[in-house]
Amino acid sequence: MAAEHDQLTTLQGALARFSEGAASAASLSELARGQAQLLAALPPRYSEVLLNLLDRLESSALFSEESCSFSQKDLVANLQMWVDKARGTLDAR
Repeated sequence: MAAEHDQLTTLQGALARFSEGAASAASLSELARGQAQLLAALPPRYSEVLLNLLDRLESSALFSEESCSFSQKDLVANLQMWVDKARGTLDAR
């Protein structure tokens, strides 16, 4: 169980770095997709939602904010919500 929490903390840090402009969408996505123990510990729906958010984040990085149909700011907020819910799910186990 500690490994899942460690991976979630790592993901939270990467999300914070991305929000601050210190990391790219691609590096955040790569890190998030590599958190196998975390994703395995959560219900399958969590993986689906995370991968969808990451796909949209990577797509948004290819376009300017104005021409993209969804904002990076909203995606970051949704990713933070995912992290919070994942933490709650792990803590409840």
